Amino acid sequence: MQTNQLKRTHPNMKRVIVARGGKRGKTSGRGGKGQSARAGNKKRPEWRDIIKKLPKLRGRGVNQNKGFQEKPVVVNLAIIEGAFSANEAITPTILLQKGVVSTWSGHTPLVKILGDGEVTKALKFSGCFVSESAKIKIEKAGGSVTPVESRILVKEPTEAQAKRAAAPKKVKVPKAEKPATEKKSDSKTKESKPKKEGDKNKKAVAKETK
Repeated sequence: MQTNQLKRTHPNMKRVIVARGGKRGKTSGRGGKGQSARAGNKKRPEWRDIIKKLPKLRGRGVNQNKGFQEKPVVVNLAIIEGAFSANEAITPTILLQKGVVSTWSGHTPLVKILGDGEVTKALKFSGCFVSESAKIKIEKAGGSVTPVESRILVKEPTEAQAKRAAAPKKVKVPKAEKPATEKKSDSKTKESKPKKEGDKNKKAVAKETK
């Protein structure tokens, strides 16, 4: 092999010529002349006006297919076995009071019971989503599960929210309306005097003499 037969494995990259005469120089392929070549050129950003009119969809840019519905907090049977005694009722509010779950955005969260662990006590579940495996174990231990009527649960208020709702609201007493004062009829109103026919004739005669 001769030196003139050698070939490079990586060819040289094309140099971007930023000057006149290059393929990507000066305006870099964006064109020119026309309005941009005139004195006092100030293009109005039309697309900016269109974009500014559109509403902002906050939180929908990255995860566009993300659901709006609140996801329930997962609680396994193993945790419930240690936190509750036999024949106790279990609801999301009671789980919150026991410290098994915490508040979500200031209100009682949705709860789903999963079948990880064993149950040896008869417990009464209501207001919670329960998996099939957990339901079988609860009923086998002598407990009961009240089915949730709809997928979207009514959020139970916290103690602070319940106190605010129970507090008596201040009733605004409407102010006594003032009696409308009747306008006094002006007795001294000037009555329009009828014009005499003689005055009209005198004016007409004066115009003719002029």
